[in-house]
Amino acid sequence: MDVDLDTRLLRTFVAVAEDGSLTRAAERLFVSQPALTKQIKQLESRLGVALFTRSRNGMALTEPGRALAERAPALLAEWDRMLRETRSAAGRAARVLRVGFLASAANEATRHIVAEFARRRPGWRAEMRQAAWSDPTAGLGGGTADVALLRLPFPGQEALRVTVLFTEPRWVALPSAHPLAAREVIAFRELWDEPFVAAPAATGRWRDHWLAADERDGRPVRVGAVTDQPDDWLSAIANGYGVALAPASAARFYARPGVTYRPVSGVSPSRVGVAWSPADDTDPVVQDFVRCCLDLVPGRDGAGPR
Repeated sequence: MDVDLDTRLLRTFVAVAEDGSLTRAAERLFVSQPALTKQIKQLESRLGVALFTRSRNGMALTEPGRALAERAPALLAEWDRMLRETRSAAGRAARVLRVGFLASAANEATRHIVAEFARRRPGWRAEMRQAAWSDPTAGLGGGTADVALLRLPFPGQEALRVTVLFTEPRWVALPSAHPLAAREVIAFRELWDEPFVAAPAATGRWRDHWLAADERDGRPVRVGAVTDQPDDWLSAIANGYGVALAPASAARFYARPGVTYRPVSGVSPSRVGVAWSPADDTDPVVQDFVRCCLDLVPGRDGAGPR
């Protein structure tokens, strides 16, 4: 019997199989639990087998479920690789380099990098693609970017080539009416008991970094709101749902009435890097963009925007 499978259903299955819980898998995939249950039932219906047994303790794989769980991750990885190569080939044919980025990318150096890339590669265009905070790889992980400007650390970083371009202090964004907003500098320990506006939990190390989870002397983090986009992040802060650590440059790029930025002492800085796949180590177009970043970012070997 031929079975047409939707890769979305297969990804849902893998998430539930790995987490052993519909609730945790739904949070990881950013879907509701009823929608996830419906997708699992749809997959079971198409295959004609039960993949899980459900109990109070969670979701346990059946024998057919275990067989699928052994093969599905490799199948999805191969499918993702094929999509990446196909999309990359389309970009090369159109002479477009897809550059993923988060928030302010490489700050003021970004436009100089793009201009220098156009000078080095006549006829080529660096297409800037802003990613949501739910994707800290800025499209590299899903194959929608050829190279990315992003903030470290992030999940899957070890599988990519990453070069740090510069560091900048982490400040705090607060509601302007917050008692600490009048301070010139705020000690991080004074923020430990404040609710924080956080990125989605599935972003792992990236979320933890922006909560400074390992710099709190063991104090637990209070999460007041979870957001995925800069505008929602700013709204949550302005409306008093919490405070948030941010790069110092956010005060320039994300100024908004009702939100005040202040320097913070006692917390490590943020690092901005350029990242690409090891498969593109010999790709001359990707490497030209990387060299533009290294040459034009202020603070690297005395270079600065020209």
